Amino acid sequence: MNEWFKKTAQNLKEMWQKWSLVQKLILGAIVVVIVVAIILLATLSAKPDTVRLYNQPITDEVQRSRIISRLEKDNVEVYVSADGYISVKDRATAARYRSQLIAEGYEPTNVDVYSLLDTTSWSRNDFDDKTKWLRVTQAAVKEHLEQLSGIARAEVKLVLPDETLFRSEQRPVTASVILYAEPNSDVLTKSSQVKGIQHLIMTSVEGLTEENLSIVDGSTNEEINDWEGMAEADRLTNIQKQQRLILKLETEYSSQVLDALRAIYTTNRVRIANMKIDMDMSERQSTELKYTPFVMKEDNADTVYDDSDIRESALVSEETVDITQTGTGYNPEGPAGTSGQNPPVISDMSNMISQTTQAGVKRNYAIGQINSSTVESPSIDRVTVSVNVDGTWRKVYDEKGNPKMTETGAFERSYTPVSEEDLAQITQLVQGAIGYNRERGDIVTVTNIAFDRSEEFAAEDEAYRKAQRTRNAILFSLIGVAAVLILFILVRFISRELERRKRLREEEMLRKQQAEREQALWDAKEQGVEVTMSVEERRRAELQENAIALAKEHPEDVAMLIRTWLMEE
Repeated sequence: MNEWFKKTAQNLKEMWQKWSLVQKLILGAIVVVIVVAIILLATLSAKPDTVRLYNQPITDEVQRSRIISRLEKDNVEVYVSADGYISVKDRATAARYRSQLIAEGYEPTNVDVYSLLDTTSWSRNDFDDKTKWLRVTQAAVKEHLEQLSGIARAEVKLVLPDETLFRSEQRPVTASVILYAEPNSDVLTKSSQVKGIQHLIMTSVEGLTEENLSIVDGSTNEEINDWEGMAEADRLTNIQKQQRLILKLETEYSSQVLDALRAIYTTNRVRIANMKIDMDMSERQSTELKYTPFVMKEDNADTVYDDSDIRESALVSEETVDITQTGTGYNPEGPAGTSGQNPPVISDMSNMISQTTQAGVKRNYAIGQINSSTVESPSIDRVTVSVNVDGTWRKVYDEKGNPKMTETGAFERSYTPVSEEDLAQITQLVQGAIGYNRERGDIVTVTNIAFDRSEEFAAEDEAYRKAQRTRNAILFSLIGVAAVLILFILVRFISRELERRKRLREEEMLRKQQAEREQALWDAKEQGVEVTMSVEERRRAELQENAIALAKEHPEDVAMLIRTWLMEE
């Protein structure tokens, strides 16, 4: 045998050496594929395709249909075998929905909920068994709770007392659970989800009741299954919701009334003194049965007359009975061998021929009926509205059209109240806006009471007085400016006039001096006296002659030059 192995190995070695590289690669690939195929086959054959949701078959078709519908609601693939086993795709889904179905009350009656624990531990004494059972139960309940969506962590503490001989001495099973929710999760704030968690815990722990179970939110340290306190909180919440609903309706009705009246009487003349809506928040359920006639043909609205066909009832069936009988009448004689006890009149008629006729008609009619069931909640009991409309205030004017003023400097005003006809029309308008119902006891009150407009009138009068003061200040300012301008013009005119007169006097003085010089020169020349003039006088004479000549040719320039000289002096 060893020689055969050696020979076979030698042959394979020689064949391997003779093969080319391509042949060796092909052989290696084939070996790898075979190994991978064997591994996959072993893995797939060892792993089941589905996982059973319960280890017992669900024989009740109604319960099985409810469980399947609940799983299909979450788009979970469900497989049902012929013998009633329910399976899902993997173990994680099975573990999750075992707890969730129990929390929502879908657990089947023929399945032991403690089979979910799937833990068994044996010891040599009862104390170890009870201790291990307590630990296993706590761990199983903790695992179920943490598998729920929205629960990040759970802490479970159970107390399973020993059984006693007398029921009165038996202590109850108690449990305290601390739950920590995931971020942004409302699993511990919704009552329905908390009740589901509570039902899951009570079903998982035998003998546990609602009174002995305490569930606490670990983030707030508040007990979340205190239904009595939550009921009181819900009652207060409902009262707040009812108050908000009433306030919303009162606001809507007030807006409708104000919008209808302010479009007619302006905004500052209408006030709602009171808007009160009494509502019945209790739920009322009523059933009503009405018998109505049959409408065989509806009324044509295009015609001026009523051509409808209305009948009180409709014939369903009719039975006619017509019986005719001819012959002798039946005369009872009593027991055999005994004479009858009939009266003589009937005995004498026993051999007479009679004829009987019976006729009748039986008709069955159907009448129309309406059976309605109504649930009313909430409903309005009564609407009470009080509206006050102010009259009109007008300023009093004199014959010239100027407003009259009182002694205190305020406008003189007159008040015109709202007429009774207008108040009646306003009442009808308000009744239409709120849906007035007299049978319901609605009350609509419209009054005409003058508003206190003292502050408004005082502000208006003060604004008028302020405008008057501003106008007077502007007027006096303009008068002052005009006076200053006039004074400036007068001063300017007077100063110019004084300058002109001064210039004329100086010119006249110069002219006289020049005339005196010329006259003196002329007199000296006539007398033959040689007059000698200094250089200065000669210059001065030349300048005067030039100035006179220039003044004759350009009088304006000369005047400007003279003014300049005078100003320099």
